[in-house]
Amino acid sequence: MRGNRAVVGVITAFLLVFSLFGAGLPTRGQVLGTGVLQPGAQADVPNPLADTTLKPGKALLFELEAKFAKATAEGGGKAFATWFAEDGVSLGNGEAAVHGRDAIARKATWLAKDYQLTWTPTDGVMSPSGDMGYTWGHYEGRSRDGDGNVKVTAGRYLTIWRKEMDGNWRVMLDASNDEPAGAANCCKLPSVP
Repeated sequence: MRGNRAVVGVITAFLLVFSLFGAGLPTRGQVLGTGVLQPGAQADVPNPLADTTLKPGKALLFELEAKFAKATAEGGGKAFATWFAEDGVSLGNGEAAVHGRDAIARKATWLAKDYQLTWTPTDGVMSPSGDMGYTWGHYEGRSRDGDGNVKVTAGRYLTIWRKEMDGNWRVMLDASNDEPAGAANCCKLPSVP
């Protein structure tokens, strides 16, 4: 029962953040790519990290994401866990919620040489008070199976950031979801015979 209350608390926090920040996620009328480019393909959306017109709050969130991703690429799961708040939560695709930095560290045991996790934010929103924000985007994980073949997973993520009392920013919630099967064809109209 205690775990259920914690999950309800995380969901409530998630909904509160989105209600405070407004609609920063894509709406029904927007067409989004999968975030995965095929060889020789052109990106259908500009790289948000190259946007020179970013508001300072969004720029800070993107900078935090870049540092978080770089540390994870270099230090693997151990480095990944250090970015979480003491009471942070990790919601992995199809897995139970992991509560607290220590529990996240016990679960995130991969080495950077064995598993490369990369991600890029698509968008982000800073709260009006400047002490909370969220980013969302695309992630990719690369590893090798027992035969040495490259295994790639890809999907979307959401990170909710919180400025701590000591002035440091920490991850309050990190959630990910694998790309659905056939995501590359999600927005095409059926052909008429």
